[in-house]
Amino acid sequence: MTKQEKCRCSWCGDDPLYCDYHDQEWGVPLFDEQKLFEFLVLEGAQAGLSWITVLRKRENYRTAFDNFDPEKIARYTPAKIEKLMHNEGIIRNRLKIESAIKNAKAFLEMKKNGESFSDFVWSFVNHKPIQNKLRGMQDAVASTPESDAMSKALKKKGFNFVGTTICYAYMQACGMVNDHFADCHRHKECVALAKQIAR
Repeated sequence: MTKQEKCRCSWCGDDPLYCDYHDQEWGVPLFDEQKLFEFLVLEGAQAGLSWITVLRKRENYRTAFDNFDPEKIARYTPAKIEKLMHNEGIIRNRLKIESAIKNAKAFLEMKKNGESFSDFVWSFVNHKPIQNKLRGMQDAVASTPESDAMSKALKKKGFNFVGTTICYAYMQACGMVNDHFADCHRHKECVALAKQIAR
């Protein structure tokens, strides 16, 4: 069976960029703190837009936001914000840009207090990916009690653009939840990856 013939979740369509993201990243358990921060910023940037829009701008984001280094983003000045507002390679929304800076500061505050961001976000699924078996889009949900709890806790720590819907999309992207459709070739692969996690 060729890559093109593999059964995938219907939402990724046939866009090569989307298919590669679906096949290689979406639903893979992620623990790297900087990568987790990157996804948090990107999921916030997506709010009100489609994920493919963000994917197409992802490399531009990495360049514009110093490869999502929280230490650097936390020091962004009003002049830097204005520069980003004129960068056509990213989503030029002032609130979302300012949110990335606020979230970088909240992320660093956790680090300063000896808290692991990875352990924190994974605690909402008890450090083990939730394995769902969706038959299709009719079974998909936008939020869960786990994403509600994550959203509330993140806001309490000073993060924003972290509503429950954004948090659930974040959990799906970072492998805290396996929401690949049951007949998708990646469902079983992500189940296998979850079994490799030693906790």
